[in-house]
Amino acid sequence: MHQERLLREIRKKIGDKSLNDEIANILNISYDAAHRRTSLKAKFSFEEALELAKYYQISLDEFLTSDHQILVQKTSAVTQTEDLQSFFQNNLSVFENLPLSDGMTIYYSAKDIPFFYTLSDTLLSRFKIYVWMNLLNAKQVFVPFLKFSPPYFEADTQELRKRYEAQNVVELWNDMTVSSIIQQIKFYFDTGLLQKNEAEIILKELRELIEYIEQKTESNPKFHLYENELMHLSNDIFFHHPKHSLFALPSNMFGYILINDAKTCTETLNYFEHQIKNSKSMNTSGNRDRKIFFNKMYQQIENLTQKL
Repeated sequence: MHQERLLREIRKKIGDKSLNDEIANILNISYDAAHRRTSLKAKFSFEEALELAKYYQISLDEFLTSDHQILVQKTSAVTQTEDLQSFFQNNLSVFENLPLSDGMTIYYSAKDIPFFYTLSDTLLSRFKIYVWMNLLNAKQVFVPFLKFSPPYFEADTQELRKRYEAQNVVELWNDMTVSSIIQQIKFYFDTGLLQKNEAEIILKELRELIEYIEQKTESNPKFHLYENELMHLSNDIFFHHPKHSLFALPSNMFGYILINDAKTCTETLNYFEHQIKNSKSMNTSGNRDRKIFFNKMYQQIENLTQKL
């Protein structure tokens, strides 16, 4: 059965070309040996099947999965700041391998402020990396934020944010989305690792970012923000396209399990659409509802600013 499916996929790739000739040339076997394989009188060896799949760029995932078992990919682990370079480059490669033309929509379940927005040359961006590194690396000795200097990778991060914001984007937020970074600023200030003037600048930049998000809900037709008060958000990212989708499930702050199984992606799309039905659109809500939503976040920022 698997050999028949592989042959069907190859036929789709080669069109009117001779299947036997193609198999014989790629595997470096005789025409008769190729015919025995295409007529199912002989089986491909494991190495032959891999060679054909690689040559024709056919994913073998679908041959090895079932309703209860799927194959996934995992991004490289990030345990030190030097690993961030490869993390950002891997994220760029995700965009490069997806059909980002008409029809692509990115869904983001924002437990925290989507990391794409904190990819910039700001103190806020540097602080987020500082927090991530301290939480990820158990061996890292806490150093004052003032002495923390991550490697330079601004070119990659700027390109990554640019590509994200160029897509049709649907984000689900709630009152807690901004709370985690508020708590992080308070924690590092209380421990003395973050100075008052640094904390004030970070809070100022955080407010400017929220103002930018608010402005996007009013002026950017490709951006859709929903308030979801019922569900615990999870930082899942779903790249949906009718021809090829990808579900990125967080395994840690800088690690994702990548799933492109068609059935799982369909279920994920249904899940997001169901959550949207139970959410309030900040794009189509009146000014009053939108102001109430964003003012809750501004108030959290102001409250901490006053406590410093």
